[in-house]
Amino acid sequence: MSIVPSLFGGRRSSIFDPFSLDVWDPFRDFPLSSSSDVSRETSALVNARVDWKETPEAHMFKADLPGIKKEEVKVEVEDGNILQITGERNVEKEDKNDKWHRVERSSGKFTRRFRLPENAKMDQVKAAMENGVLTITVPKEEVKKPDVKSIEISG
Repeated sequence: MSIVPSLFGGRRSSIFDPFSLDVWDPFRDFPLSSSSDVSRETSALVNARVDWKETPEAHMFKADLPGIKKEEVKVEVEDGNILQITGERNVEKEDKNDKWHRVERSSGKFTRRFRLPENAKMDQVKAAMENGVLTITVPKEEVKKPDVKSIEISG
């Protein structure tokens, strides 16, 4: 077992090959089966990409969740002002006759959490899912302008 991949071996996953698209995993050849499970979970977590924009009326979240059904996603409000998105992308069933050449699509659980500001109306959160994009709208309270009273200056 070599720690550094062979420069002239049949694999294209060399840390010295600038054209390799594979990421070298130094723990790939270790007998621990959990290392691949951990990397899959981490990969799924990283792939839950979320955009957050604030408009004058609301906070808008858009999450790319391709291949995930709305029944597999949870949107929750925790501790009053924390928005939490969780879900799971399941692994495809394997047939013993199948020969996998590459596995790039991630599977596993993911969690994203966002602490929202005080002006968020957490009791009016709405979520919708269309074409693999989860859209969450969190309305904002109107900012009340302070009453200003002019005082005449004597003298």
